[in-house]
Amino acid sequence: TWLGVSRTPVREALLRLQQAGLVVSHPGRSTEVTGLDAAAVRDAQAVVAAMHQLAVRQAVGQLTEVDLEAMRAANDRFAQALREGDVDAALAADDAFHAVPVRAAANRAVISVLDQFTPTLRRVERLRFGSLAGRSSVALHQRMVDLCAAGDADAAAAVSYDTWCTLEPLLDSLDPGSRHTNA
Repeated sequence: TWLGVSRTPVREALLRLQQAGLVVSHPGRSTEVTGLDAAAVRDAQAVVAAMHQLAVRQAVGQLTEVDLEAMRAANDRFAQALREGDVDAALAADDAFHAVPVRAAANRAVISVLDQFTPTLRRVERLRFGSLAGRSSVALHQRMVDLCAAGDADAAAAVSYDTWCTLEPLLDSLDPGSRHTNA
């Protein structure tokens, strides 16, 4: 043990980071944080956007008033964090917001895929929420809540998808030569 932590949980955590493409291990030597792989981030963004779209579509009929209020409160915290320039709080509030429909949909496959690919987007989300560009997500979140409350699953799902696509300009700036279009 080092710092009161046994090696097994550290190894498991590093393995998960490696599977997410966030670190590379050199056995017996070191583990290093990887550079940002724009193609991997773009692929992950497409998958995460589609999974959240599916989750919202499945959740709309299941969301309670308590769920909708949790989404509103998370969006309020998100907006406040962005105003204050607190990227960590913005990420936490954004995670809380998007977790509500994912939880309500109760689709274990969606949860598994999101657990696998969302960490790949974290660095790009940090860039977005650390800039003024992140503020556009507040209105998209509010629109999604309103559509969920109205029971419009398809429109709410489309807004969810659009919300995750707001990362695309950052992806284009990271790798301007590999611009993709969604069909």
